[in-house]
Amino acid sequence: MMETCPVADLELDLLLDAVKKHYGYDFHDYAKASMIRRVRKYMEQSGIKHISELIPLFLHDQRAFYRFVKSISVVVTEMFRDPDVFKVLREEVIPVLKTYPFIKIWHAGCASGQEVYSMAILLAEEGILDRCQIYATDFNDDALNLAKKGIYPAEDIELYENNYRLAGGKHKLSDYWVSLYDSIKVNSRLSERLTFANHNLVTDGVFGEMHLVMCRNVLIYFNEQLQDRALTLINDSLCPRGFLCIGRRENLKFSQISEHLEDVSNKLRIYRKLGS
Repeated sequence: MMETCPVADLELDLLLDAVKKHYGYDFHDYAKASMIRRVRKYMEQSGIKHISELIPLFLHDQRAFYRFVKSISVVVTEMFRDPDVFKVLREEVIPVLKTYPFIKIWHAGCASGQEVYSMAILLAEEGILDRCQIYATDFNDDALNLAKKGIYPAEDIELYENNYRLAGGKHKLSDYWVSLYDSIKVNSRLSERLTFANHNLVTDGVFGEMHLVMCRNVLIYFNEQLQDRALTLINDSLCPRGFLCIGRRENLKFSQISEHLEDVSNKLRIYRKLGS
């Protein structure tokens, strides 16, 4: 039987303290209800009854801890996810990016990489991929390894192709991959402008001067304090007049950075940094 809420809250705080001190991962500002759900799911899978039992387990078994990190790093993505967002990026953001001699883009929380390759396809079709550098980051190394390989289940092809058409695709999406039995592999030419790296929005610093930052469906797992910290880091990573795209269930109106951004499409959560 699970602990009562006050006991669970206390045990969770002790667990997160131990994790921060021993591994340097700070999950204190993740939304508590979401964190408890994920901890309990991990406990059920591991046959553990009390949250406090995770403390010695994680301190003495590094593999168990990193399995936990993997389990709480939600990898939910698809190629051209929310195609209307990619359509607006194509029609309203890319024309501005074309005016720069060299373009830097950051995908923060890239998960297994499908949206990163979608961006590379979009840039290739608009004729500017060769003068772009795309940085794709996540704190989940397993997800990053999947992203680097660019291999995805063939069962998702129909969904990807439909998204691509709705996003204003100019060719056939199958032009951008090769078939491997029950999988597809993204063409290596799309990877030439990609750099994958481990980066944690909670603990790491500013990530260069970017013309576009994509950080979609990451902030929803943070409380407002951590959201504001991450958004400030992202804002500091944007060059003047750079663009930011967050998830449509996310909001930045509560954050201090909202004063430094103007709407491109508030409905689709696309913004542009003020400045000259």
